[in-house]
Amino acid sequence: MSTARQEPLFTDDEFDEPPFEPMAAFPPGLLRPLNWNLLTAEEAEAEWLDLNAWVNWLRTSYGLPPTVIPPFWHRHDELVWELSALHQHWLNSYDPDGSPSGPLAWHRDFADARYRLREWVSTCGTKLDRDRPTRQTAWPGEPATVTTLETVIEDRDADFVQFVLADVDARRRVQARVRAGI
Repeated sequence: MSTARQEPLFTDDEFDEPPFEPMAAFPPGLLRPLNWNLLTAEEAEAEWLDLNAWVNWLRTSYGLPPTVIPPFWHRHDELVWELSALHQHWLNSYDPDGSPSGPLAWHRDFADARYRLREWVSTCGTKLDRDRPTRQTAWPGEPATVTTLETVIEDRDADFVQFVLADVDARRRVQARVRAGI
């Protein structure tokens, strides 16, 4: 029998900081679904940052390949809506006042969502180091869509920041037009 002391798997200081900073605390009560179409500029900015942190945690915690969560998920509405719904579901499932079986329900739904994510990643054509807009099929009577070539993106985080800034700016312009009655 060996008397050698085994090193602990984790040290106490590893648990001082959470893997991501979603929010200061859970909001009172369970969360409602998030509708990206109705968010103000300030709400969208906060949600983008929160979702990005959570997606980074999710992909690393579960070892998800880019065929499930690609680096440029934020550029594709179908991926944003799916990941946002998963995030809201996760927040509700792990709410301290939620059901003890919530995490199991989330994992069951997460398994289903991974199949949808794979299908949408395949359809939209985003890859590890390059991206293109999701192709749209023109219906009869609509103008033909222009096929866009792939763009190589060398810095994913810089691309995300620019994307969010553009989204927030566009929302501010809409809000200003609404306030002006235009």
